[in-house]
Amino acid sequence: MKSLANYIPPFYLTIRSLYLLIGLVFLFIAGFVWPVLVVAGQILLLFLLIAMLLELTLLFGIKTPFIARRVTEDKLSNGDYNLAIIQLKTTYPFTTQIKVIDEFPVQLQLRHTYFHLGRCRPGFKRDITYEFRPVSRGEYAFGDIRILASSTIQLVQRKVTVPAAQKVAVYPSFIQLRKYSFYAIHNRLDELGVKRIRRLGSSQEFEQIREYVRGDDFRKINWAATARKRELMVNEYQEERAQNVYCLIDTGRTMHMPFGGLPLLEYAINASLVMLGIAHARGDKPGLFTFAYKLGTALPAHGKLAQMKRVVEALYNTRVEQLESDYLNLYKNVKSKIRKRSLLLLFTNFNSLTGVKRQMKYLRAMARDHLLCVVIFENTEISKLANTPAYTLTRAYDQTIAEKYQLEKRQIITELNRNGIYSILTPPEELTVNTINQYIAFKARGAI
Repeated sequence: MKSLANYIPPFYLTIRSLYLLIGLVFLFIAGFVWPVLVVAGQILLLFLLIAMLLELTLLFGIKTPFIARRVTEDKLSNGDYNLAIIQLKTTYPFTTQIKVIDEFPVQLQLRHTYFHLGRCRPGFKRDITYEFRPVSRGEYAFGDIRILASSTIQLVQRKVTVPAAQKVAVYPSFIQLRKYSFYAIHNRLDELGVKRIRRLGSSQEFEQIREYVRGDDFRKINWAATARKRELMVNEYQEERAQNVYCLIDTGRTMHMPFGGLPLLEYAINASLVMLGIAHARGDKPGLFTFAYKLGTALPAHGKLAQMKRVVEALYNTRVEQLESDYLNLYKNVKSKIRKRSLLLLFTNFNSLTGVKRQMKYLRAMARDHLLCVVIFENTEISKLANTPAYTLTRAYDQTIAEKYQLEKRQIITELNRNGIYSILTPPEELTVNTINQYIAFKARGAI
């Protein structure tokens, strides 16, 4: 049977063929009552088989009917929409009906996605563009490109497999990093929601004179330069640089909770990449720690150009652990590996006041030597439930539990502040902007 299957060309019957065959079945059944219909059915079946044979001859008359390839980046950005293009060309000398099926990576779960191109004339060319959004880092394997083609008769389809197997790596969101870096270079971060904060620190020196941008402090206008240029010019001062900025990412089980299809750990990784990229661009030294029940990555702060590449690779290899995080072990490593006073941005997800109090002595110990800011996630779904009117008893119970959860989150923030620890309570989708705003606020006050 296997040897016989090797000689049968890969083709399928179309819906039109199935409908015609079903009609012939009913015609033969009716022939028991009216025998003349049996003869008519036999003639129609003969014509149908001849038409199918003719279409198969046309479709399989060309050895390579399609030229196709998939074009995508070697590295994809996690949590963002990435672009892929299928470049397709047909060599059939007649009009065809074409359907294209791309073998997507299993992580994308795009099981019923295909591209129906309709009637395609001879020499047809098309770039099929589509977007996809990965929600986890790692290696993604694309398969081959499958093409189903039929003629205008549309009784059978020929399946053509174009080899296009390809593996791509999904990295933390470098699309966000590029976007924020671009706006930072052009002094337009406020367009992304980053606040302009007047610098209050005393360790600032004159850096340059530049054109006025809306939002600049009028007190910085250089009137002599303005008179010479005949347009508003402002003095720009540089803040103290070469300070250590560390992102401490909790990879324990609480960070596995998903929001918008993306686990909290992925939000923290994407925000850390952007945050450290902004710090590096502003002259500070980025560093990275990941931890769960034991220390994962320990990347010392450094100002070299290659540092961000090390950060990207370290974040790419970070994985969530299904165990409780050990803050005592984190404190010991911070104490031994970070000697200079630094800004520590701790990304975690405390869900109860008891959990915070259990770790408070280690958090206070880190805050004595460094500027510690704990970043906690707000559950937006629970917040939405708490703010929705309740019209049934069951809904009232749900709303009460949601309000209690919100209250406990606020109590966690109050407890941290009471112990002299800075904190951020943020929705996952606003994590990056809120973290950068806090970093800029610290720099403006000269707190590091």
